[in-house]
Amino acid sequence: MAIKKLSNGCWEASYRDPAGRERVKHHRTRTEADRWLTTVKDQLHRGDYVDPRSGRRPFSAFASSWLEASAAHVRPKTWTHYESILRVHVLPTFADQPIAAIGPADVRRFLTERTNAGAAPGTVRSARKVLRLVLATAQADGVIRSNPCDGSRVAASPRAEMVFLTAEQVETLADAIDERYATLIHLAAYTGLRAGEICALRVGRVDLPKRRITIAESVTEVQGLGLHFSEPKTYERRSVTLPGFLAEKIATHLNGRPADPGAFVFTSPEGSTLNHKNFYRRHFKPATVAAGLPPGPRFHDLRHTCAALCIALGAHPKAIQERLGHSSITVTLDRYGHLFPKLDETLTNRLDDLYRDAIGR
Repeated sequence: MAIKKLSNGCWEASYRDPAGRERVKHHRTRTEADRWLTTVKDQLHRGDYVDPRSGRRPFSAFASSWLEASAAHVRPKTWTHYESILRVHVLPTFADQPIAAIGPADVRRFLTERTNAGAAPGTVRSARKVLRLVLATAQADGVIRSNPCDGSRVAASPRAEMVFLTAEQVETLADAIDERYATLIHLAAYTGLRAGEICALRVGRVDLPKRRITIAESVTEVQGLGLHFSEPKTYERRSVTLPGFLAEKIATHLNGRPADPGAFVFTSPEGSTLNHKNFYRRHFKPATVAAGLPPGPRFHDLRHTCAALCIALGAHPKAIQERLGHSSITVTLDRYGHLFPKLDETLTNRLDDLYRDAIGR
């Protein structure tokens, strides 16, 4: 590090960065030059030195690199969502801004503007997530010292109210829907499979003698790419046992079908892969109306129904987690924990009976 006075009266301060490149800055006074070099020296000593030239690169350059890299490790549907959020919400505000010039106040102002513009809390939260991920790459590259998104908060989205059908309501719904999909309704309500897992279920993964199905694949529609097959949501295949009646219904449903293990158990009327969006609009929603169910049930509520039926039967949370394919038991308890207290009274009575049996009364 060095300081020297120039002929024009200014002071030139210089140092070599970790890569060995000389960095120079001119100051009006010796005091300013000393202060600047002291700051740089402290940064180098702490290991949080930031290259000032890299910090002048626009946000859009980092965003482009991040989006390209993320394609290798996220699902296509997730990548499409990221790209849309970045293009529609984030880049219009930050595209040309130097990456190092973005501060916490800029992030807070951005989130407030998105909210005031009418964006839903979920959209604003997605925008913050994408912004934070892009800035995290700049931080990892040593371009910025900290992520300005840290500490910013977005209002939580109200959770969609879960609808729990009774076993009788499930039967009414199965009777009301096109008979080709009655077994599908039973499968969803008694196994808790996700819609994408049901649409991707193949004949070869149904073991009727053992009354067991293997969940190894899921299908979803990706905008611009059509239907995309991938691993289940938690990236782990699982097996689910079938109640006897359901194994019989699936056997009847498959009766007469060619024994092709790669064929789908449920298909569109034309025999192609079942598109859940089309099925939902053309068959499921009209059937809920025809069945006279309470307004608002979604197909995903059949998954919630499965959890509620299992809890009512006294199933252990771990068994419910495995059946539904949750990533952890914490997810199961967070989602359905409010249903377990309903069993508390029965449990208390049993504990009372246990005590009285022990003392002979």
